[in-house]
Amino acid sequence: MSQPVADQRADAETDTHLDVQLQRVFKVYSGDTAVRGVDLDIRRGEFFSILGPSGCGKTTTLRLIAGFEAPTAGEILIRGQSVAHVPPYRRPVNTVFQSYALFNHMTVRDNIAFGLRIQKHSKANIRERVQEALNLVKMEAFAKRYPAQLSGGQQQRVALARALVNYPAVLLLDEPLGALDLKLRKEMQVELSTLHQELGVTFVMVTHDQEEALSLSDRIAVMHDGAIAQVGTPSEIYDYPQTPFVADFIGDTNLFQGKIERTDHSILEIATDRGLKLLVRSPESWNGNGANPPSRQVVVSVRPEKIRLSLDPHRHDPRFPNCFEGRLTNVMYLGTHVHYVVELMSGDRLKIMQPNTTTSLPQLNTPIYVCWSESDGLALTA
Repeated sequence: MSQPVADQRADAETDTHLDVQLQRVFKVYSGDTAVRGVDLDIRRGEFFSILGPSGCGKTTTLRLIAGFEAPTAGEILIRGQSVAHVPPYRRPVNTVFQSYALFNHMTVRDNIAFGLRIQKHSKANIRERVQEALNLVKMEAFAKRYPAQLSGGQQQRVALARALVNYPAVLLLDEPLGALDLKLRKEMQVELSTLHQELGVTFVMVTHDQEEALSLSDRIAVMHDGAIAQVGTPSEIYDYPQTPFVADFIGDTNLFQGKIERTDHSILEIATDRGLKLLVRSPESWNGNGANPPSRQVVVSVRPEKIRLSLDPHRHDPRFPNCFEGRLTNVMYLGTHVHYVVELMSGDRLKIMQPNTTTSLPQLNTPIYVCWSESDGLALTA
């Protein structure tokens, strides 16, 4: 019997706890810098996502790890070893592409076995490992079918099996679920997470889908203009973004431009450009209780789910010092939640998301109040 994937990984372990390291990596195409000084440490066995909008450099970064592109400058290490002169087929990684890249003239079994045959494994070993891979992705019953006879989700499973059959140290996933419809995409997210937990292989996924990255990842690197804007756990990225870009890109948020007018212990008083007075708890990183913020110019981020709606003002409620009058301009019923848009008297338009706990929704143009506490907003350096 061949060893299971996890056992093969254990045999290959080195002293380092990192599977992938990028050190000051640059990639320049004809004068355009696609990747700008990227530093990344990807831990052994984690599900790591590289997230960002189109053109931010995330796919180029994945291709650099895979060996399909060579860095203009910097160093890439896999399992502690430099792969600067190692071709893609000799790196301990395998890539699953959004297009699946299956051979249409081959059966499922032959697609999965292709790489092993190129490496000249014995027929018995190929048969055993292909069967193991089929079992992993629950495609045993489809082994004799051709890709054209499979659904999108089934083709995705075959692509995963073809990558896993080689026992890679790192599995690279390039927008792996991008070609699937929404319902199947959700189902495959669960399967991908389960597969990662069962195998213990390091997964590195590129995606532009924030919800996908938040739900699947142990850690996320957010890229912007070829550079890493922030690395952290999903909760760190969502609850404590370090820049206005990260706050705006990860999920929905309401952003207010303004400047700090006064600090009172751990509370900042901020005057927005449109005349609102906001009270925000100072970030701990700002030299202890915000006594010396790095800049008077700030951006305040308030997540839609943190804002409360009320038909009555809470101006004298100490729990909600940020309370402003507005008009309800849009209501979208989303089943589990209701999305509201409120235009304040200042002209600011706020997005609010609340659980669907009532059958009666306020009428449009209803006078309404939006309220949140100091800790519900986050001050970011502009």
